[in-house]
Order: sequence, then C-alpha cells, then structure tokens
Amino acid sequence: QVQLVESGGGSVQAGGSLRLSCAHSGFPRSDYCMGWYRQAPGKEREAFAAIDSDGLTRYADSVKGRFTISQDNAKRMMYLQMNSLEPDDTAVYYCTAERSGGYCYSVPALVERRRGYNYWGQGTQVTVSS
Repeated sequence: QVQLVESGGGSVQAGGSLRLSCAHSGFPRSDYCMGWYRQAPGKEREAFAAIDSDGLTRYADSVKGRFTISQDNAKRMMYLQMNSLEPDDTAVYYCTAERSGGYCYSVPALVERRRGYNYWGQGTQVTVSS
C-alpha cells in the first residue's frame, strides 16, 4: 500500500533553516505528482511545492525563493529545504502524492483528498519563533 513518512521537523528561530524528508513506497513514482502541503491551526491546508516524476518543480508564491523541493527517486525519497523561515511558516507539514500520470498540473490541487488518487503522510511539526 502507499506509504509516505515525513521526518525532519522541529523548532527554529526566524531566519533559520530546516530540511524535511519524505520516504515513500507502494506506488510507481513515474505515475504520481508529489509535493508538500501544510496546515496551521485554524487555517486551510495550503499546498506550496510540487515535483513531477522527471524533476520539474513548481512553487506557490508564499515560499518561492525560500523553499526548494527535490527528490532522489532511486532512494524513494523527497526533500524540502526551507530557508529564511518566518513565524508564518509554523504549521504541520505533510508529504503528499497524487496519481496524475507523473505530471504536476496544479500545486493547489495537492490538498485534494480523492480516494485512490491522493495520499499523504502523518505530518511533521515545524515551529518558527520570532
């Protein structure tokens, strides 16, 4: 079955950096768009980074220039390097996979939860203090 396991969250001060990892298994990487979304208390889920099976990346404006998504398909790993963190980045961060033929058509669509198409991990907490 599809498994997505995040790691690397923690607490940092504003301006600091963190690197999240996502170990994934149970599905053909070539058929999925993968990415990250986050959810802060009392707020909607926000998808902000996506990477297709060939490595093409897309970002939401809120993180562009600060966050970098990458992957090592041979190791079945995806990463999120987060620099210049701000208190507004505080949230639970989720690794997600969407069955899409391998292409990422829409970053916002990564928050959808369609049975058989969308999968996500248990999340990892990121806390940024001012």
